[in-house]
Amino acid sequence: MRQHISQQYNDELETLREQVLAMGGLVEKQLTDALEALMEMNSEQATLIVKQDALVNALEVKIDEECTKVLAKRQPAASDLRLIMTIIKTVTDLERVGDEAEKIARMTSDIVVENPLVLSHKKHLKNIKTLGQHVIKMLRSALDSFARMDISEAMDVAKQETEVDLQYAAFSRQLITYMIEDPRNISTILDVTWAARALERVGDHANNIAEYTIYLVKGKDVRHTTMEQMQHVADSSR
Repeated sequence: MRQHISQQYNDELETLREQVLAMGGLVEKQLTDALEALMEMNSEQATLIVKQDALVNALEVKIDEECTKVLAKRQPAASDLRLIMTIIKTVTDLERVGDEAEKIARMTSDIVVENPLVLSHKKHLKNIKTLGQHVIKMLRSALDSFARMDISEAMDVAKQETEVDLQYAAFSRQLITYMIEDPRNISTILDVTWAARALERVGDHANNIAEYTIYLVKGKDVRHTTMEQMQHVADSSR
């Protein structure tokens, strides 16, 4: 971040950055706890995660309000304006990650009521845990790339999105096969499928945050571009 003549302006921008990272840390923990609750079929922990979603929502509103104040008061331009826009978009994606964590927690509660023994199948546990750990790592790396304005790390996150999609597709096919083999568990397996879908969506949000970081540093919007085009922007001298 470049420095300004006004120290108060510097402090305002730094505070916004810190708030985004704090929100990111909270959402990452919420997601980690949701995955753990699913693995352990812990309905009490799942209930707590659902309640925490209100805090994430409140943080989004607070940060948006602070960004609006800075826009009105400072009328930022160039890199400062990109930073504000990046923060606004990032907190939106973080709030949606929180929503996905809440969905996983709700699915966990439903499974506990319906038939928790379905998830005792080691293959299901291993696959959903692998997918969950992958997207949590992506989210952490996306936030790190924003914190350090690290284009290389942002690109690493973007390159992982396809792998997450493939993992999710393979897992979904396995779950469909399992439902066909044992129709008695269809309702519970559908809940597992929705939980896996929520994790896949977290990967999408992590990718979005990485794209915002590239925009912040390079001044180029790389959304809806190919990986080759994104890499070209990342490698450019601008």
